Amino acid sequence: MSVRFNVVLSDDLNREIDRAAAEAETNKSEILRKALQLFLAAREGKRRGLKVGLADPETDKLQTEIVGL
Repeated sequence: MSVRFNVVLSDDLNREIDRAAAEAETNKSEILRKALQLFLAAREGKRRGLKVGLADPETDKLQTEIVGL
């Protein structure tokens, strides 16, 4: 089963999602599904006391911590 819902986006965010979808050769729905999955994974990690961020692939050192999720 699937669910549909409506969301209102700013023009800027809509353009960014369009750009991301074009670069990934996918559609906006898939971009938003992946974004929601990432948000839910980040929320679970934070519940477990983990940090959410971007790490250097060679050193695994956290380069940017993402806060406010």
